[in-house]
Amino acid sequence: AGIEDIIIVTGRHKRAIEDHFDSQKELEMVLKEKGKSELLEKVQYSTELANIFYVRQKEQKGLGHAISSARQFIGNEPFAVLLGDDIVESEVPAVKQLIDVYEETGHSVIGVQEVPEADTHRYGIIDPLTKNGRQYEVKKFVEKPAQGTAPSNLAIMGRYVLTPEIFDYLKTQKEGAGNEIQLTDAIERMNNDNQVYA
Repeated sequence: AGIEDIIIVTGRHKRAIEDHFDSQKELEMVLKEKGKSELLEKVQYSTELANIFYVRQKEQKGLGHAISSARQFIGNEPFAVLLGDDIVESEVPAVKQLIDVYEETGHSVIGVQEVPEADTHRYGIIDPLTKNGRQYEVKKFVEKPAQGTAPSNLAIMGRYVLTPEIFDYLKTQKEGAGNEIQLTDAIERMNNDNQVYA
């Protein structure tokens, strides 16, 4: 998707993530000595994908709080958010699709996917205002609507391209579900002032 710098926000006792993306010199040496060049290339490739930086979230107070903890490193640039528990396989990477919409509109973009009507109560759902091809203007966001009340079957997936204005909304965001700073709540407020797309 053309991303060169990656910030991974971690919590306490999450060193395995940092270790995973660190260079593995001992392993590389063993693979080289054993002539396993194909495996060696795979190990080296994962450490050369991008510049990876880590930010420690001092307390776990929700996704919005985690994103806020990376504020000083992001600056005034648009940025992508990828949640590690959502794996997306597509011909064109999901983040690249969102970046394309951002470049066309200049607005924040939320990744969505169709889910069965019977499952909409398990997801954050968008209420689409208008549709232009595969792109929607979002009227509002509904977090886990009651069964049978969802405005659509378009569920928010763990992919976002956000403008830096989101930090202003996160800074003033009151705690929501689970006494956490909810990203969706801040995006909903931002959408009232500045159109968000999906």
